[in-house]
Amino acid sequence: MSPNQAGYQYLLAYKLTVPIYDYTVEFCNRCAYPNYPKPPDSPYSPNFPKLSSSRTFDQMVQAARSGLANIAEGYQQKSLASYIKLVGVSIGSLEELLKDYQAYARQHRLPIWDKSKSREIRELGAIWAILKSTPTLPNSPNFPHLPKSPEIAVNLMITLTNQALYLLQKLNTSLETKHTTEGGFSENLLKKRLNYRKQHPYT
Repeated sequence: MSPNQAGYQYLLAYKLTVPIYDYTVEFCNRCAYPNYPKPPDSPYSPNFPKLSSSRTFDQMVQAARSGLANIAEGYQQKSLASYIKLVGVSIGSLEELLKDYQAYARQHRLPIWDKSKSREIRELGAIWAILKSTPTLPNSPNFPHLPKSPEIAVNLMITLTNQALYLLQKLNTSLETKHTTEGGFSENLLKKRLNYRKQHPYT
């Protein structure tokens, strides 16, 4: 592990939340600003239907950011119980984000694709190639542009969010198992204290 990289940056579950956050910001901006982005020769498409409200914009961006940030914060906790709790917050945030993407598709009559069709999204393969190419993400991972089509874009986001939720559930299960078998921070402190008292009964 590089001394310049925090441990959570090696987690695939964390790495996947990075493009989810970046794409969510871009997705919401496309919905809010018809001419986003400039200049006009940009490869982006201006034809994304609007979100239901500015509040939805804020909620989606915050949920995506929370999904990413709470993994990092949880990893750095001394208490395993606190780590588990923050991973749970990350899961809850991404579940809310998933509901917002599904609602967007429903409200604008965009079909939600099944898993087999979603695998055909070209950007999905490119994203995963970047995620797996190095142990941690580079500072500028150069993810592909969000698809020009609203239908493809929303299905890409639904697929990525579902994949992140799957990985986070696995991480959560692993942490809970570790907590059960090895104990948490408080339990281990107590064990050390009891062992010390056995070895130093008169202190």
